[in-house]
Amino acid sequence: MQFNNVYIDAFGYELPPNVVASRDLEERLAPLYRRLRLKSGQLEAITGIYERRFWDPGFKVSEGAAAAGRKVLDTASISTGDIGMLIFAGVCRDNLEPATACAVADALQIPSEAQVYDVSNACLGVLNGMIHIANAIELGHIRAGLVVSCETAREIVDITINRLLEIQDMTLFKETIATLTGGSGAVGVVMTHSSLSRRGHRLVGGVARHAARFHRLCLWGPDAGRAVHGTPVMKTDSIGVLKNGVNLGIETYHAFAAEMKWPADAPDRIICHQVGASHQKTILESIGIPLEKDFVTFPFLGNIGTVSLPVTAAIAAERGVLQKGDRVGFFGIGSGLNCMMLGIDW
Repeated sequence: MQFNNVYIDAFGYELPPNVVASRDLEERLAPLYRRLRLKSGQLEAITGIYERRFWDPGFKVSEGAAAAGRKVLDTASISTGDIGMLIFAGVCRDNLEPATACAVADALQIPSEAQVYDVSNACLGVLNGMIHIANAIELGHIRAGLVVSCETAREIVDITINRLLEIQDMTLFKETIATLTGGSGAVGVVMTHSSLSRRGHRLVGGVARHAARFHRLCLWGPDAGRAVHGTPVMKTDSIGVLKNGVNLGIETYHAFAAEMKWPADAPDRIICHQVGASHQKTILESIGIPLEKDFVTFPFLGNIGTVSLPVTAAIAAERGVLQKGDRVGFFGIGSGLNCMMLGIDW
């Protein structure tokens, strides 16, 4: 993928009000820890995550996405009337039908001629949405677009804790550690044609690869099983995801380096999907990128699915970590397995 006229104009994000520490989850799991003889602090030690955030009970993801959308439109160099495409890209959605993007478009008063729809691809959703908009801009179909997402982990974490307390099994604990890393948040990204705005960051291009034969390593839905009351649960083969995800990451990075044709010491900075400490260290070492080039939010935000990478980029920009002129890599990986890497001239 190569782009000549596409800019990332602005980011906006919304974080939930409820901070939940890993020790808070472990206090709820105390009977399980006693039964399995686990020491307190295991969750943070394994994942590197000491807290995450949850929305209030009953909070709709369309509300969070709309809040993030308002923030990004308030700071963007364009008006709402310029938006020709709105994509909601979250794993979590308000309903199976209609698209959650419709509720967001209504809340933001997006023009009626804009294309409005959902894109779903596990944790890669926002990156996929950005490419949908970039392609439409490059082809001249639209001049600007907005991709939004909102994820909520409260419900699935509560379901998981209840199952663990009921079954009290080490195998189940290992299958659900990844679920307990989940956080919540919302993000919006405005993208424009160069003729409309050059104040942002130019999207140079990117590559995508998949290893779909491993699509059963991480499941959230009926195939993963159901809780007593019938709600689908989530399970993850964390070791399998890490091992095969690293192999896919190496393949994708080699293709990315060839596509970008950047100098050998580039990228200057990277923003990765936020999984946890072990995943970050293993995959960066495998592709030969120093840890100091990365910026992380997982210790205090957890894994927010599709929101993780773009909200981390937004916070990195706010803190001055990303500087004008930097060659920046967005490295995303999600269950499936799917991997996408994008190059941005910051």
